[in-house]
Amino acid sequence: MKAFFEAIQSLFVDFLFKPLDWLRALELDNWWLANSISWVLMSICAYYIVYWVKQLQLHKNNNDEYQDTTAHSFLK
Repeated sequence: MKAFFEAIQSLFVDFLFKPLDWLRALELDNWWLANSISWVLMSICAYYIVYWVKQLQLHKNNNDEYQDTTAHSFLK
């Protein structure tokens, strides 16, 4: 059983976390390049938040939303 958990440890430490070790070492040389993944993910999230808000506004302008506050029986 111990070998099984050591194999899992080896998989994560020796293979799956190597890119993160590379990014940690890169941060000492170039902060902007090391954080580029974060900037890309923040840009993608910002784009989709703007898209979502525009879609909400579109549905609100078309009166497609059903905004009855008594939608649940326990709110009556």
